[in-house]
Amino acid sequence: MRRSTMSGAALVLSAAAALAQGAPGAFCADLKQVAALALSKDRFASIAGKARDGNFTDTTLPLPAWRDCSLYGTATYTCDSQGLGSAEDAGKVQATVADEILSCFAGTWLEIKDRSSPGYVVLNPARGPASLTLSIDENDKREAIVRLTLFVRRN
Repeated sequence: MRRSTMSGAALVLSAAAALAQGAPGAFCADLKQVAALALSKDRFASIAGKARDGNFTDTTLPLPAWRDCSLYGTATYTCDSQGLGSAEDAGKVQATVADEILSCFAGTWLEIKDRSSPGYVVLNPARGPASLTLSIDENDKREAIVRLTLFVRRN
């Protein structure tokens, strides 16, 4: 039991470090670019890649250390973390990533606490109709993941 707890903790720390390693470097710069595109006239058109099933397309601007980054329609950008050991591990990574994103945007984005809950974090810019969520989900292998979704809110 102790061995699995230690390996689980190591996995969480390595996943959090991998996701956070770019802030304030590549992860932060790329996330800022994605957020700016969300608020632009053409939204994500300049980073749309190959078509996928449904209304999804690949993106030419995936976030470093994230997986399966894609666009949904014209106003949604999404990426998944690597698979994690449990929902509890994903919760720890989610909290770390939320802190990194808030640091990246240096006070211009805020957590919307009354819309957030365990397993679901909502971040909005102080100005503009964008929104970013970090939700805990499962991938096809039934591993816990953190899903980052940035979209333009329709008012």
